[in-house]
Amino acid sequence: MSQNSPFDNRLDARLTPARPDLAAAALKGQVEAARYVDGEMRRVAMPVAPLRRRPAGDAPLDTQALFGETVRVFEDDAEGWSWVQLEADRYVGYVPTDALAAPGPEPTHKVRALRTFVFPGPDIKLPPREALVLGSRVAVTDIRGGFAVTPDGFLPAVHLAERAEREGDFVAVAGRFLGVPYLWGGRSSLGLDCSGLVQTALAATGFCAPRDSDMQEAALGAPVALDATPRRGDLFFWPGHVAVAESEDSLLHANAFHMAVAREPISEALSRIAAAGLALRSIRRFA
Repeated sequence: MSQNSPFDNRLDARLTPARPDLAAAALKGQVEAARYVDGEMRRVAMPVAPLRRRPAGDAPLDTQALFGETVRVFEDDAEGWSWVQLEADRYVGYVPTDALAAPGPEPTHKVRALRTFVFPGPDIKLPPREALVLGSRVAVTDIRGGFAVTPDGFLPAVHLAERAEREGDFVAVAGRFLGVPYLWGGRSSLGLDCSGLVQTALAATGFCAPRDSDMQEAALGAPVALDATPRRGDLFFWPGHVAVAESEDSLLHANAFHMAVAREPISEALSRIAAAGLALRSIRRFA
């Protein structure tokens, strides 16, 4: 996923909490606004919270915030929307106010399964309260009978990892999402887009990547020749799209052609996407 930013030549609107009427206090002197505020920190209390371009339910979905993540809130409006900046990747937009709560205890663990359930007690026969997705953050206070005890309920301990734990291979993480539906702006196992897949897989290894494909192309790895033999982990970039090389012959990507995360031979993907009018623009390789 990628967008053009019309904000100005220095500041990317996607990452800049500034409007003509309101801006972050840290931007005073850089942008003009009628009022500047520090904002306040809150945590995401909904399993997957939409971050939209405008304060409306039918506005485009730019990205998502996951349970336990933190955001800085600059404004709560009278219509049930909060104007926020995500702490992890700095994305700015509008989140439903009822999806947010006070910060609460610092998360100690994260969900490592694609999805897991939160139960009201330590019993799998109880009806679950909600489902959390990979990357969600929870504060564990105890382990009881194979369940992690949190302020929000009981989760299977086997589905959690300590926050400091890191996956070793982001390509393998991306592969777990095979078959997950494509969703523009999505970044969870319920649905995600091309750059959301890359960002989520890298986050599991402890690497905080930018959100959109153009940002990732500018920030991740180093360029290699377009005719170089692909290596596992290479990132292929087209205008508005990114894919991950799984081997020298195949890649993984969330895409609107398959409407899912798919494995595809590199040669076929290059030909198919070129036929749609998009030529491969760059390949970036991690050291």
